[in-house]
Amino acid sequence: MTKPDSLMFCQALKTLYLSSNILFMPMPATKPSTFLIFPWGLLSIVLVLVLNLTLDDEWFTKNWSWIALVLIIPAAILENFKVGYSTMRIMFLKVVFSLLSFLLVGMAFGSALTGYHIDKFQKIPGAKTIELPWYVMLALGVLLLIQVAQLFSMLKAVKREFMQMDPDQ
Repeated sequence: MTKPDSLMFCQALKTLYLSSNILFMPMPATKPSTFLIFPWGLLSIVLVLVLNLTLDDEWFTKNWSWIALVLIIPAAILENFKVGYSTMRIMFLKVVFSLLSFLLVGMAFGSALTGYHIDKFQKIPGAKTIELPWYVMLALGVLLLIQVAQLFSMLKAVKREFMQMDPDQ
């Protein structure tokens, strides 16, 4: 290799190095879409509880399976879309909304259990209680299981993301 050829080779390497840094620079952070941030599972839980409390008992008893189907299946599908997006903001909000879901369902189960206890053991006349039929408890339980499955999927995504940053791997 002659002197000008080696100089040209060094120039080419320098240009390649500088251009590769430009190509691999991190992208500026963009705001995630509202679809990914929106708490679909929490919305379904709130709707199941609100419909149970507001609708006529006879109508709700006849149509509970359709209501649960319309609320549970879309919540599971829409929450499953979030698994592929492993940004920290989406995962953090997913955990917060899951904790709120557990809090809300726990309060509903606790108030139903308290109502059962008042009716069965204390027999206080005129006490207003919340009654959750078995199918509402089943729907809420299924929604919570969906939340748990999504949380474990998010944890796997976080582990995968951290493993990619580990230089030993």
